[in-house]
Amino acid sequence: MNRLITIVGAPSNIGIRPYDDGSPRRLDLAPGVLRAQGIAARLAARDFGDVEPPPYRDFERSGLRPRNEEGVTAYSRALAGRVATAAGGGSFVLVLGGDCSVVLGCMLGVRRPGGHPVGLAYIDAHADFASPEESRSGSAASMCLALAVGRGDTPLAHLADGGPLARPEDVVLVGRRDQAEPWYGHDALRASPILDLPGVTLRENGPAGGARVILERLARPGVDGFWIHVDADVLDPSVVPAVDSPTPGGLEVEELVELLTPLVGHPGALGMELTIYDPALDPQGTSAARLVSLLERVIAGA
Repeated sequence: MNRLITIVGAPSNIGIRPYDDGSPRRLDLAPGVLRAQGIAARLAARDFGDVEPPPYRDFERSGLRPRNEEGVTAYSRALAGRVATAAGGGSFVLVLGGDCSVVLGCMLGVRRPGGHPVGLAYIDAHADFASPEESRSGSAASMCLALAVGRGDTPLAHLADGGPLARPEDVVLVGRRDQAEPWYGHDALRASPILDLPGVTLRENGPAGGARVILERLARPGVDGFWIHVDADVLDPSVVPAVDSPTPGGLEVEELVELLTPLVGHPGALGMELTIYDPALDPQGTSAARLVSLLERVIAGA
C-alpha cells in the first residue's frame, strides 16, 4: 500500500450488552492484544494510541433507549476527533475495536466539512439495523448500521450536525447470515435503499465480484470516499471463534482477503475498523494471530 497507515485503538465495550452473568464483555482488551501481535510494525503504521471510553453503566436496560446512550454518544465524538487527526494528510486509518458501535465515531471522524456524504461498506454477519424499540438487547451494537443512516429517535442517529452520518443509498451491507433473526431490522432493511449483499449472494458472485459491486455503489460521483466496517464475526467460527455472536456459514480467511483487498486499495477508501474480537474467548491468541495476519495480507495486497 502506497499510503501512510495510522492505527487508532477504540477499546470500547459500552456498546454491547454484558454477559448473562452481568459482567462486561472484554472487547476492550482487543486493541492491546492485537498490538501485542506486532500489528504496527507489520503494517509499517503509525500508532495514535487509544481513545478510552467511559465505564459501562446500563447493566439493566432502562426503557427502550439504547444502553449507555449518553456514554456512546460522548465516546463517538471523542473517537471522531482522534480519527480526524489520524486521517490528516491522506493517511489510511485503521481502527482496532472494540464493539461495533465504534463505527459511528469512525464515520463522524472521516466526514469532511462542506464535503459530499461519505459511503459505508458494512461487512458483518448481522444487519445491525434494529431500531431502539426493536432491538432485543438494547445494545447500540445491534443497531449501529441503523443509527449510521439516521434510523431511531436517539442522539446516536443524529451525530452529524443533527443529521445521519450516511445516506442509505451510499451504504452496502455485506455478508450477513442472520436470516433467522428478523429482529435485526430486516423489514426496514428491505424497504431501504441500502444495497444488501447477504452471505449467500456473496458466495454466488465470489468475493472479487462482491468487491466490484461494492465499488460501483461507493466509488461514484457525489460520494466523498468511503469507510470500511469489518466485524470479525463475518468470518466462520471455525476460523475465528473468539467473537460474541458466532454464526456458522461465514467466510474463510482467503475469501475475506479477496473481498477487502480491492476495497482497501481503492483511492476512495478512507479507512477501516475491525470489531467484535473478544480476547477473553481467545486464551491461546489463535484468533488474534489470524486477524493480524489477515490485515497484513490485505494491506500488502492493496
